[in-house]
Amino acid sequence: MEHELKEVIKKCDLAIKQEDFDTLMNYYTNNANLVVKPGTIARGKEEIKKAFIAIAKYFNNTLVPTQGEMIFLEAGDTALFISQTLLDADKNDNDYSMERRATYVFRKNSQGKWLCAIDNSYGTELINK
Repeated sequence: MEHELKEVIKKCDLAIKQEDFDTLMNYYTNNANLVVKPGTIARGKEEIKKAFIAIAKYFNNTLVPTQGEMIFLEAGDTALFISQTLLDADKNDNDYSMERRATYVFRKNSQGKWLCAIDNSYGTELINK
């Protein structure tokens, strides 16, 4: 049986690809954190949306995220999602890895919807930075 978060992740990846950041924000908690790059964190939906707009621009509006291997660890209303995140973009002078071992934390809200609280596409790489 596939974890229901797989569908949430697919919808988020599609929203990023289509640069539909309003829809994307529906999948974040109000106080979520996004690791934009090592040392830079966007906090809250407003900052996260601005960060995604800047990220899209950085990648010449060609960023396409997909997921490889995925692991979900769930405890009640909290889930740790570990993924092989693959980023495809038309940018040759890229300073950031296009294959990452990402870690995300999701929380289930009172309506039973999974929302991202921590979005860290760099995973444990942050330790080395």
